[in-house]
Amino acid sequence: MNFQETLQHKIDTKTKPLGSLGILEKIAFKVGQIQQTTSPILSKPAILVFAGDHGIVNSEPVSPFPQEVTTQMVFNFLNGGAAINIFCKQHHIHLKIIDAGVNYDFGKTPHLIDAKINKGTADFSVQPAMSIEDCKKAINKGKELVTKQFAEGTNVIGFGEMGIGNTSSASLLMSAYTNTDISKCVGKGTGLNNDAIRVKTAVLRKSQEAHPNITDPLEILATFGGYEIAMITGAILQAKALNMTILVDGFIVTSALLAAHDMEPSVTDNCIFSHCSDEQGHTKMLQFLKADVILNIGLRLGEGTGAALAYPLVQSAVNFLNEMASFESASVTNKLS
Repeated sequence: MNFQETLQHKIDTKTKPLGSLGILEKIAFKVGQIQQTTSPILSKPAILVFAGDHGIVNSEPVSPFPQEVTTQMVFNFLNGGAAINIFCKQHHIHLKIIDAGVNYDFGKTPHLIDAKINKGTADFSVQPAMSIEDCKKAINKGKELVTKQFAEGTNVIGFGEMGIGNTSSASLLMSAYTNTDISKCVGKGTGLNNDAIRVKTAVLRKSQEAHPNITDPLEILATFGGYEIAMITGAILQAKALNMTILVDGFIVTSALLAAHDMEPSVTDNCIFSHCSDEQGHTKMLQFLKADVILNIGLRLGEGTGAALAYPLVQSAVNFLNEMASFESASVTNKLS
């Protein structure tokens, strides 16, 4: 048998009916395949949360929350009061908070990683969100942070984000990378009603028309992205290069994955998709990437919460593969001859 057949045989001959552990069996196979072993190990799980502001918020009605909420939520993360803090603590996941481009001067704030490129992006309805050079800086910073986390012993990693207005960026990135009409990409974000969604869609369509005929993946990211999204793109690319298992969160993080996938299609070989967001565009993103998800529980918070909630199931998948008896070892009859 080749390696894949050997791994599948180990899964199939555990003391259970064939396929009866459902998606856990697929996860076990995926992690084993990533690590090229039938006895994979999950080491020092981590979630890196990147925060950045978006210039579009200051000129267009795309969010019901003002820009300063990004800063306030960063302090909430640092004080341990956000959902991602609670779930990471519960599941023993190392959490890092990164200022990728927040419109605030934090100075030397304890436990905050300063990776700021600029104090927020430009208004992409009139000019590119960032320069190509700054976009490259953000991508490289994301790579650097993942390399550092890997050096600390992490081999399974997830990413989260915070940035008022970043569902607008994610919608535009989705539209560009998947060739989907913007109306099918825009959702509720932080709580828009139907009328506000129509206004947001019109703003984003106008923004697209201001930047026609962009096809290069880096230019798309620089034109419509955010510093936090660009850093996550780089982080995903580096996690793949280091052969880490990547826990993919929701709509925003998946928009960064779309960018990474356009630059390096093999990144999805290392991805486990934690959940399907309640943002309407996320389902279409997942279909585009041919992704199976672990959870579908109506999440649309962001922060990496879906990845944190899904991680225990990834643990369970690896644990059954490593610790569950086989029919042979337990002297259990497999099936009638």
